[in-house]
Amino acid sequence: MQALNYMQYDYDLIVIGSGPAGEGAAIKAAKEGLSVAIVEANDIGGNCTHQGTIPSKALRHAVSHFSFHEKYHDYSYPQMLENAAHVIHQQTDLKIGFYKRNQVDILHGFASFTDPHTLCIQRETEHETLKETYHARYFVIATGSRPYHPKDIDFSHPRILDSDSVLMLKDNPSSITIYGAGVIGCEYASIFRTLKIRVNLINNRERLLSFLDNEIIDALSYHFREQGIRTRHNEYYESIVADNDGVTMKLKSNKVIKSDYLLYAQGRTGNTDKLGLKSIGIEPNIRGSIEVNEHYQTLKHPHIYAAGDVVGHPSLASAAFDQGRFAATHISTGKCDAHLIKDIPTGIYTLPEISSVGKTEQELTNEKVPYEVGHAFFKDLARAQISGKTTGMLKIIFHRDTLKILGIHCFGSQASEIIHIGQAIMSQKGKANSLMYFINTTFNYPTMAEGYRVAALNGLNRL
Repeated sequence: MQALNYMQYDYDLIVIGSGPAGEGAAIKAAKEGLSVAIVEANDIGGNCTHQGTIPSKALRHAVSHFSFHEKYHDYSYPQMLENAAHVIHQQTDLKIGFYKRNQVDILHGFASFTDPHTLCIQRETEHETLKETYHARYFVIATGSRPYHPKDIDFSHPRILDSDSVLMLKDNPSSITIYGAGVIGCEYASIFRTLKIRVNLINNRERLLSFLDNEIIDALSYHFREQGIRTRHNEYYESIVADNDGVTMKLKSNKVIKSDYLLYAQGRTGNTDKLGLKSIGIEPNIRGSIEVNEHYQTLKHPHIYAAGDVVGHPSLASAAFDQGRFAATHISTGKCDAHLIKDIPTGIYTLPEISSVGKTEQELTNEKVPYEVGHAFFKDLARAQISGKTTGMLKIIFHRDTLKILGIHCFGSQASEIIHIGQAIMSQKGKANSLMYFINTTFNYPTMAEGYRVAALNGLNRL
C-alpha cells in the first residue's frame, strides 16, 4: 500500500456505520495495522443489533420459549420485548469492547462528505450542534438500510408500524394486519399469532416466499393456516387510513380489512440520502443502494468503498460482515482473493423456522438435472420426540448418478443450525460431496443431526 501522508489524513480509514459490514471492515483494517475510526449516529451495533436481526430474533425466541409455559397466555407483547432487551445490551457492550481492544476510535454523530477525502460529523448536545471535520485516505460506507416508506402512507400515526417501530410498541393488540409476506412479514406473522393476536397477512404474490423449495413453502402455508393466520395472496392496497380506533386497509380487489395496527413490511431502502454523496459524484439508485465493483469500490471514487445492505443483495448480516472484511483486505493489501460463497444459506425465523442451501426442486427441474430426494421427518426422530418438537422435516436433494448433494432444505425446530452440517458437505470438492458421507458417518444418538442419515438412506432407497 502506498505510504500515507499523516500530515494530511487523520485516519487511514474511516468506516461509516457500525453494523456487521462496518464492524467487519473496521476490525480487519485495525488488525492489519491501519489507523481506523468508526462513525455511528445512533447506538453501536447499527440496525442489525438494535432494530433488525438481533431484537426480532430475540423476541421470536422469547415468544417460542414462553409458548411452552402453561401461563404464557398471560404474557403480553411488551413483556416479550422486555425479555429480549437484555440480549441487545449484551451485544452492544461486546461490540464496544471489540473496538477498544483493537484501538478503533468511535466517532458519534451523523457523517456527510464535504469532499472525497473529508467528512463532516455532526452531533447534537443539550445546548448546541457540534460539527467536526475528519480527513481519511479511505472510507467504507456501511450505513445499512431502513424500512421502505411509500409516500401515501402516514407512518407518523402510532397505529402504522414498520419493522423498526414495531419493536417499540407498548400496546398488546388483539389484531394486526401485516402488509408484505416476505421474510420479515412471515416472521412477525408467526410471532404475533403465537401470542394469540389475530393476524391478516397480505401477500403481493401467488405464494409465500417463492424463492424457497415448493415443498417447504407448502409446509409453511399449511402451518400458517393451522395457526390461524389469514393469508391473502395476489393483493395490493388501494388506501390505508388510521384513526384512534385502528387501521382500515382497502385492497384493489375491493376487500376491506380492519385491525388494531398495521405493520408495513414491504422492502427496504439504503441509508444514503444524508451522506452528501451527490456532492462527490456518487449517485445511489432509487432504493438508495450504491453500485460497487467486485472489490466493493464505488465506481466514481476507488478509495471510497461500500458494503452490506447499502449495496443491495444479498442483504444478510452474515454476508455483510464478510463484505466489510473483503473491502478492508483490499484497502490494506491492494488485493482480495476472497469472495462471498456461491451457496449462502437462508435462515427464516418463523415458528417453526426454515433454512435452506443450494438448489430447489423447481430450479433443478427447469435445468433438466436428474435428481432424487431423501426425507427425514422430525416426528420419526428420537431427539424430536424427546423435545416434543416433532413438526418438520429435513430434505436432501442429490444427483441420481453421482450422488452429489445439490440442495438441502429444512423446516422445523433448529433448522438454521441443522442446515450447516449439510452446507459443510456441499462445500467439499469432488467425491467428498456425496450422499454417502451421511450414510457412512456415525452420528450421536439421539440428535437432530441424525436426520441426515435417515434422509440419505431414504433417498438411496428411491434409486
